[in-house]
Amino acid sequence: MTNKNILTHRKKDSNKGDYGHVFVLAGSVGFTGAAVLTASAAMRTGAGLATIGIPKSLYAIVAKRILQVMAKPLPETKDKTLNINAYKEIFAFSKKADALAIGPGLSQNPSTQKLIRKIVSKIKLPMVIDADGLNALCGHLDILTPNTQHLTPILTPHPGEFSRLTGKPVSYIQKHRETLAKSFASDYNVILILKGNKTVVAEPGGKIYVNKTGNPGMATAGSGDVLTGMVAALLGQGLSAFEAAKLGVYLHGLAGDLAAKERTQAGLIASDIIEKIPEAIKKL
Repeated sequence: MTNKNILTHRKKDSNKGDYGHVFVLAGSVGFTGAAVLTASAAMRTGAGLATIGIPKSLYAIVAKRILQVMAKPLPETKDKTLNINAYKEIFAFSKKADALAIGPGLSQNPSTQKLIRKIVSKIKLPMVIDADGLNALCGHLDILTPNTQHLTPILTPHPGEFSRLTGKPVSYIQKHRETLAKSFASDYNVILILKGNKTVVAEPGGKIYVNKTGNPGMATAGSGDVLTGMVAALLGQGLSAFEAAKLGVYLHGLAGDLAAKERTQAGLIASDIIEKIPEAIKKL
């Protein structure tokens, strides 16, 4: 279905720098798990390196929870969320990264939301925008176009988030998923992953992919964060935005199916999906 060789074959003389450095901007007080899940999923999906940009007071919490991922403390607001003043450091560090994942658990603090919009409009990296990253775009979709002159960002809304982005009711969205995804991707020159049963992936030229893996047990906290990390890892390994989105969605659903067989749909949690990513890759 896509270029899977990047996941199934590696050169003997390669090193971690050959497989992409994913910069994850995620987490705030009470939501450090979102950052950890995103970065962990990126590593399980083949990223050579991952760094979490985190509000500085939360550095110790995140650093203790994940050993194979680096954490970068950044300027924060009084609410312990990323501050607009963090932009300079983020911009400088982005030069070392191959892909950016932004949004999970970042909060809707006004300073943080301004920071997200500045990053999306100015930093020229392949990127996945999710959760509070999407919330920051509500009413500001015009900032997407300047960033897409050379790059195509990937947006990953669930129906509720897509409703906030477009102003259309969820009930209408669910009845016209493919049509709306195609028109949104074309209008804003983005790759759109409209999550849900039979997730739709649309690209600006009108092509769509409707995914058939996955199950209702994946409707659980953190599942979207896992998908964000997986897609970002594929971007960092050199796949095009559309290919990374399609393969990421497929593997995410397949890992969820494998996890549900062991844990049941009712007992499935996001970390179970991460643990099944290697097995899903083997099935490629």
